[in-house]
Amino acid sequence: MSLWPDDIRQSAENLLESFVARGWLVATAESCTGGMIAGALTEIPGSSRVVDRGFVTYSNAAKIDMLGVSPATLNQFGAVSRETALEMVRGALMQSKAEAAVAVTGVAGPGGGSAEKPVGLVHIVAATRRGVILHRAMQYGEIGREEVRLATVRTSLDMLQALADQAVAPA
Repeated sequence: MSLWPDDIRQSAENLLESFVARGWLVATAESCTGGMIAGALTEIPGSSRVVDRGFVTYSNAAKIDMLGVSPATLNQFGAVSRETALEMVRGALMQSKAEAAVAVTGVAGPGGGSAEKPVGLVHIVAATRRGVILHRAMQYGEIGREEVRLATVRTSLDMLQALADQAVAPA
């Protein structure tokens, strides 16, 4: 029995197959998901061929210390922002051997939201070492903490798959 819904498990399996075919490693930088993306990937047997490492950077201090996020970025844009997610994904790539990484930061709820950054807002950035960057600002709404986090895992896996699909497999 899997810890994950069937669709997430299938997405993780497909992603791992795609990354194995390309000889890629992946890293994750997670705030609001607390390691769930890495957890979904490592649930799959053989994932050690693809998963390099995961960073759980829930606090601003962790984002700064582990990923090199600029305090100025956090002060100007906040933890839940496109700018912070971009710095998180760059840090994950720099601190790993991964060809691709994903970073997530958001407001899972039930509290903590504001008019500018409501509950259910999550910034997700997936990027490759070669400079391809995808960003999505997801507005999941107040669907519940668990559902926001699961939706973020789904979107993150889809974005990583999109990076792999754009890449040319090695000859």
